[in-house]
Amino acid sequence: MSTLQRCPWCGSDPLYQDYHDKVWGRPVYDSIELFAKLCLDGQQAGLSWITILRKQQSYYQAYAQFQPEKIALFTEQDCQRLMENTGIVRNKLKINSIVKNAKAYLAIEASGQAFNDYIWQFVGGKTIVNSYASLQEIPTESPESQAMSKALKKAGFSFVGPTICYAFMQAVGMLNDHITGCHIYQETVALARV
Repeated sequence: MSTLQRCPWCGSDPLYQDYHDKVWGRPVYDSIELFAKLCLDGQQAGLSWITILRKQQSYYQAYAQFQPEKIALFTEQDCQRLMENTGIVRNKLKINSIVKNAKAYLAIEASGQAFNDYIWQFVGGKTIVNSYASLQEIPTESPESQAMSKALKKAGFSFVGPTICYAFMQAVGMLNDHITGCHIYQETVALARV
């Protein structure tokens, strides 16, 4: 039996392979889902994505299912309590960043722009379909991720550097960076927002 060819970054971990096959690179348009993913990508700073992926359910429980209206009301006591939560990365700056990001999200929505439209504007509302043959060809940031990072920081978000923004854009299908030999490549090309 031949094994499926995947992007090499997901290795042999079943959780990672499932994430690669069913989630990564598929366009996401839901504002709350985009907000959650942006926050989770920020949590991986200095860590590997698999670490955050394994803690994803705990994050959803700890942060009110990523409902910005609820997170924005978190107090210093709430953040202190989260420092005791072994299900998440216990880093004070990262814990506080999700609260900060929730407030920034609400400010964008209050300005009359839907968060999903705000996020997708950095690629002109369309998926950038790349055709890289190997991981070595894939950059860690792009002009689009640099522009997104700059705008998000100005809007009050944190843990949104250009590399984190690039990883986020890959994950939510704003970029299709599945390698061309990957068994998911054609499927994600077909799903691309054009």
